[in-house]
Amino acid sequence: MEHKIIDFEQGWEKIQIGITALKRKSECLHVPELLAQHTIDIYTIVYRMCTQKSPNDFSWPLYQKYCETMEEHMNSTVLPALNEKRGDEYMLLRELVERWSNHKTFVKSVSFLFLYLDRFFIVRRSLLSLEEVGLGCFRDLVYNKLQCKIREAVLALVDREREGEDIDRKLMKQVLEFYVEIGEERYEEDFESSMLKDTASYYSCKASSWIQEGSIDDYLLKFEECLKKEKERVTHYLHFSSEPNLVKVVEHEFFFVHENQLLEKTHSEKQISFGSIAKIFKQHVTEEGGEDNKATNDQVASAKEQVLIRKVIELHEKYMVIECFQNHSTLFYKALKRAFERLCSKAVAGSDELLATFCDKIILKRWGSEELSDEDIEKVVTFLAYISDEKYLFAEFYRKKLTLRLLLNRGVSDDHERSILTKLKQQHGGQFTYGENEIGLTVTLLTTGIWPSYKTFGINLPSEMVKCVEVFKEFYEKKTKGRKLTWIHSLGTCHVNGLFDQKPIELIVSTHQAVVLLLFNTRDKLSYNDIQTQLNVGHEDLVWLLHSLSCCKYKILTKEPATETVSRTDVFEFNSKFTARMCRIKIPLRHVDDRKKFIENVDKDRRYAIDAAIVKIMKGRKALGHQQLVSECVGQLSRMFKPDIKAIKIRIDDLITRDYLERDMENPNMFRYLA
Repeated sequence: MEHKIIDFEQGWEKIQIGITALKRKSECLHVPELLAQHTIDIYTIVYRMCTQKSPNDFSWPLYQKYCETMEEHMNSTVLPALNEKRGDEYMLLRELVERWSNHKTFVKSVSFLFLYLDRFFIVRRSLLSLEEVGLGCFRDLVYNKLQCKIREAVLALVDREREGEDIDRKLMKQVLEFYVEIGEERYEEDFESSMLKDTASYYSCKASSWIQEGSIDDYLLKFEECLKKEKERVTHYLHFSSEPNLVKVVEHEFFFVHENQLLEKTHSEKQISFGSIAKIFKQHVTEEGGEDNKATNDQVASAKEQVLIRKVIELHEKYMVIECFQNHSTLFYKALKRAFERLCSKAVAGSDELLATFCDKIILKRWGSEELSDEDIEKVVTFLAYISDEKYLFAEFYRKKLTLRLLLNRGVSDDHERSILTKLKQQHGGQFTYGENEIGLTVTLLTTGIWPSYKTFGINLPSEMVKCVEVFKEFYEKKTKGRKLTWIHSLGTCHVNGLFDQKPIELIVSTHQAVVLLLFNTRDKLSYNDIQTQLNVGHEDLVWLLHSLSCCKYKILTKEPATETVSRTDVFEFNSKFTARMCRIKIPLRHVDDRKKFIENVDKDRRYAIDAAIVKIMKGRKALGHQQLVSECVGQLSRMFKPDIKAIKIRIDDLITRDYLERDMENPNMFRYLA
């Protein structure tokens, strides 16, 4: 049975009746009950208008009408109602909260009438959803025009509370939740930045007055009371992310602005407030470390980044607090630790890799002419405590450099190697340094516990190398039981005798480079495809090897065409005319930076840890608000690492898409656990 075509004007008139009823209902005005059947009838009309054949498919006109309806409602009803309350902070904020709540209900109800449009037409056209359009109209047409007045009203109430007046904290919490709901960047940019400036201005006046009026003890008591009240505000209505910034502002206005006056007053009163002085000490160390970092930036740029690590270690030694300030040295140790954690996380970028390189240089006696002492080792291990969040990245970089020292026989002293490993084990536990080494004349064995994750690739070895591998394998299996050998040829080194026209030259190359060169013992010319077929190596890895032998400083192979890049159509030939000033040369391979891979692996493990923490919390609580979920997640994970708030939000969204969690239909900031 074919339905009669619905004319747009006729259909919209019926739809508008339902929208008007929902609008009056959201305004809490008396309206006859919108029966369920009537709602279904309107939904059916929308469905039919969207599924009629062209030119009677009215999907786009209906979408436009929906947008116009929302805009008209904002301009004719909501905005005027709020403008009437602009003169009174409480009236304006109450009206805002009520209008926002009503509008969310209105958008949800009207969106149901247009559900077919939302599910099919909007998805196909990649348009904003009906809910996004509806809530966006409130943000763009109402909030954006009144944001200054809203912010001023909130800040005025905060200042009134600071002066001792009781305010409606529930209302304040609702207003600041509104900021977060329309976008957390709105909270940070539109409110928090102004709130911090207002806080600084308020306490600047108070601190200037209080430091003149009373004793140092009175001043510090007032500071502690103010700080306590600011933290209470965060608990009652401000977003939890504001607490660190608020604390920083209050401390700055009370201590760092009046640092000289505080010290003079402390000296004149012949008493020391150790907690406050420790805070000033921490700030001073952090700032001096920052200046050292600026001073060495040029050196870092010129490949002298190790100077930075040395300077930071020297700075630490300079400010070590030993048996001072009566029995309060613990306070200063803690202040020093926090200062260096901050310095290493912000000023010394990539401190994990820098520290591993520093260890490598002093072990190889490349740091000046001094000998490596137990004191040097102790300083390095102590410094590692300040990059605790990245210490496992340090361990990975250290293992990489350790294996190179062992494989290439570059170490200076086994005692120094053991000393560092022992001290690392004492400070960070046995798992941090798990593994043992055995060093042979031509083969080095490392257990899987100490072997790092190197990029490697398979390659067909020549018969000479295969024979050596098999002989050692047979010997090893007789000596051990239940152990499996895994060969990492990418770190092997070979000495190849090159018989050139002018003179023989010993070439120090990697195992993979040697395998390529040995192919030219039987043929003078080989195409790229011939080499790839014989070695069974991927394109990217083969290009890497051939480029080092034909396009770099030492051209052991020549190629046609003679370009600086390697392609699949190239033909390679042994360069018999090659010569060099020395009788032994090393053919380097282009460095491959593994730092990004290491960091990606650590980030991947942290994602799993965040997912597990969120699921564990939600499984126990069943339902939880966004702010509380993030806070509890941070609390659980802080024992392992310092989680990033944005990363937690991303993992929450991912768990929602994977049906572990769902958002509450009434409150999008409330999550529920799905069994």
